[in-house]
Amino acid sequence: MPTPAVILNRKLRFAIVGCGRIAQNHFAALKQHAARAELVAVCDNHAQSLAAAVATTGAAGFASLDELLAGSDADIVVLATPSGLHPRQAIKVAQAGRHVMSEKPMATKWDEGVAMVRACRDAGVKLFVVKQNRLNATLRLVKRAVEAGRFGRLAMINVNVFWTRPQAYYDAAPWRGRWDMDGGAFMNQASHYVDMVDWLVGPVDNVHAYTATLGRDIEAEDTGTMSLRLRSGALASVNVTMLTHNKNFEGSITLLGERGTVRVGGVAVNKIEHWEFDTAHEDDAKVASASYGVESVYGPGHPLYYDNVINTLRGEANAAVDGYEGLRSLEVLIAAYRSARDGGRVGLPLVF
Repeated sequence: MPTPAVILNRKLRFAIVGCGRIAQNHFAALKQHAARAELVAVCDNHAQSLAAAVATTGAAGFASLDELLAGSDADIVVLATPSGLHPRQAIKVAQAGRHVMSEKPMATKWDEGVAMVRACRDAGVKLFVVKQNRLNATLRLVKRAVEAGRFGRLAMINVNVFWTRPQAYYDAAPWRGRWDMDGGAFMNQASHYVDMVDWLVGPVDNVHAYTATLGRDIEAEDTGTMSLRLRSGALASVNVTMLTHNKNFEGSITLLGERGTVRVGGVAVNKIEHWEFDTAHEDDAKVASASYGVESVYGPGHPLYYDNVINTLRGEANAAVDGYEGLRSLEVLIAAYRSARDGGRVGLPLVF
């Protein structure tokens, strides 16, 4: 199938499949890009959720993906559905000749993530994987510091995701916490943070992990810890729980190097709490303004991510996070689950 042409003479047409919790961020992001993009269709198999989305957006409503593909002229279909559905839906969309944007994680199984990438490649369409935290101002500053070599040799990187998800959260949607549809705290809530480690200081060489289900009635884990050895030789850890008391407590990353120390904390890496290097740089003056308030753990990155997607489909940019980039953090997550299951260290790349 030929590659869809670059779109310059009209607005890009988006469709969103899945009208639940995260879809609201997509609705809001598209509103900010109304001059270049429009939401033409929404889809959900839950009648009440679909009706609410149609009322909110004014887009045409469809009760199934098949109906949407047959009845809408969307250029790109956004998958905001349960994670376990992403692969089969992405493949169907690609085979219909539409571009695909998948929320995180792109899949819950490694082979299914690979199949998504292959299907989009073979169909000649683009696959975008939403990793909006990469575009937040706090992490962009850290990324530039790493790329400039300001840390010198990195010794240790520590990530904490200490949030709360009450039992009612899981009970509200039966797919949450299931191995096939969602995964646990690593795969769902900490997916962006695992990506953050790989993107900032990776690649990852090997993983050793423990998981536990300590306080929630779900299949997968509500608590986990993973130790990582990076290809650079540095060590990293990712500590996650959904059992903090009463409210989300912390989402942070700390980088310790021979020439610099940085900690980005707050509830969701939204506040630069420590920034110190042995030599000055023009970015140091941007630290105070980079921090931002956070109304939710999703942060402000969705509009920025949409800007990149729109620019890419207009031929004006390259994808910030495509399917191949999405596979990188999925590989680390799958390695962690294999390690926790088998009780040993798992090296990357994965071998079947």
